[in-house]
Amino acid sequence: MLELSILGFLAEQPLHGYELKERIKALSGHVRPVSDGALYPAITRLVTAGKLDQHTEEGTSAAPRRVLSLTGKGREDLLERLRHPKPAEITDHVRFNTVLAFLRHLPDPHEQAAVLRRRLDFLETPASFFYRDGEPVRAEETGDLFRQGMLRVARATGAAEREWLTEAISQLDQAS
Repeated sequence: MLELSILGFLAEQPLHGYELKERIKALSGHVRPVSDGALYPAITRLVTAGKLDQHTEEGTSAAPRRVLSLTGKGREDLLERLRHPKPAEITDHVRFNTVLAFLRHLPDPHEQAAVLRRRLDFLETPASFFYRDGEPVRAEETGDLFRQGMLRVARATGAAEREWLTEAISQLDQAS
């Protein structure tokens, strides 16, 4: 997800490392913080692979800073990652939000809708945080106030997300 975030933000504009880190942190850092020890090696891998370009600029009041921009190869990689998100990027809420944050970069509404359909299919599969005899436990069946709260909030959030996904897919289908 870190590389997707890097590619996605740089598809919008060139950024220096600190700006990039702050944008990634704003997107998912409250849930999954990004460390320098993860960010800068990821940037180096992408530069080495020819997906990012870098040049040095004078800093406004500090040392020179490295400015990163997306290459054509990086844009191709971004679009491929958006067309075919990994299963965990569909099933994990935070990872899916990262995909959503950059899905507008896919130029084809049909491809955008296909990604949203995968998420909708996942959300429509019965699931729970808790199981009894292999079956999902519903909020009303937990007998535990706190687990009931988790399940009720998840149910409400899931219903709202399914409603939005259905509307968005309909709009994208009309556009394609």
